[in-house]
Amino acid sequence: MDTVLMATRTPIRCLPPSIPTVSRSPAIYQVCCRRAPFLSFRSATMTMCFFRRSDLRSRFLSSRKTTFPMRRNFSVSASTEQTSIPSNRNLIVVNSVVIVALAVANRVLYKLALVPMKQYPFFMAQLNTFGYVVIYFTILYMRRRLGIVTNEMMGVPKWRFAIIGFLEALGVATGMAAAAMLPGPVIPILNQTFLVWQLLFAILILGRRFLLKQIAGCLLVAVGVVVAVSSGSGADHTLSGIGFLWPAIMVASAAFQAGASIIKEFVFIDASKRLEGKSLDIFVVNSFGSGFQALFVFLLLPFLSNLKGIPFGSLLSYLKDGAGCFFNTGAKISGCDGAPILPLLYIATNLAFNISLLHLVKISSAIVSSLAVMLSVPLSVYIMSKPLPYLPGGSSLSSNFMMGCIVLVLGLLLYNIPTTSTKQHTKTS
Repeated sequence: MDTVLMATRTPIRCLPPSIPTVSRSPAIYQVCCRRAPFLSFRSATMTMCFFRRSDLRSRFLSSRKTTFPMRRNFSVSASTEQTSIPSNRNLIVVNSVVIVALAVANRVLYKLALVPMKQYPFFMAQLNTFGYVVIYFTILYMRRRLGIVTNEMMGVPKWRFAIIGFLEALGVATGMAAAAMLPGPVIPILNQTFLVWQLLFAILILGRRFLLKQIAGCLLVAVGVVVAVSSGSGADHTLSGIGFLWPAIMVASAAFQAGASIIKEFVFIDASKRLEGKSLDIFVVNSFGSGFQALFVFLLLPFLSNLKGIPFGSLLSYLKDGAGCFFNTGAKISGCDGAPILPLLYIATNLAFNISLLHLVKISSAIVSSLAVMLSVPLSVYIMSKPLPYLPGGSSLSSNFMMGCIVLVLGLLLYNIPTTSTKQHTKTS
């Protein structure tokens, strides 16, 4: 955090010439350093009134009988956040664009990775869960050795990461259970409650207050995604035949995931106070959060494997066959054309996406990151409707898809419209 020099409010008085210059100078040149909490990256421009040492000495020596303040009132004016807010907003915009691009690539490459791994999606899910723990902790160890991660960062409370990991694992388990019982077109519609849960948890956990236009913008984004994704899929016919239990479980799954994302944001906010203004390294959060998630997923493996139709006793054999297909080795394995290049491309993109997404949460908020990810949904659907390598078919999109995209963009614009406020200048006299 940059500092701003503020002149002391106490007027400078002329001292008798009998007092040595060495004794006078500390009082004359006393300056108070204060942090500016409202500045994010660069200190605001300011104008100050200074006197050189020689000028002050000549004025003091030439006016020995003067006992009144030489300059009773002098001021320091600092402009408001005109410099810091645009720079912070530009950084968030750039990171959001990167997130949208990575999210689109992540969805498309996952679809392509499932072409050779179509028989082993559960293997891919476990590879992501447990493999990322090794990668994240390796990066954390290297950054620890380089001094980027300090002892204070490693000393943040770990029980919060345990809660994050538990909520994410619970969200995965309940989401898989509900997805097995729900029609496909209904799932993306129910998943849009994720943003509503985020708004609620941000108010309850972070004490945040939202403007009406921000709430309306988030709801428009969710509606736009629903219209774009469900267009032409017959979702309106399948909704009527669904009971209450499994949709409620899918909504609860979104709540668990939303709660984990808000707690991550809380960890960054709380760490900035504990670290005296320093920011917590994102790999501390990624490593310990994914570590606890892997622990709870491991405990739930018998339940999760049965949901996917894999008996727990056959799980090791399934994982072995999945590894053989992933590396495209073994004479008995067929239909794995494109491996391991396509799965590795997906894993690399997914890693970059997860790291960038957490960085966006760190510099902005969990809700802003969710809006960026939601923008990628219709873009991904549009790209996957075109002929792709290993997916030559393609499909046509209805007019409702374009309508949903328009509603989504309007929601994003409404959420990000800057609030007009009167610009004031701070004056100290």
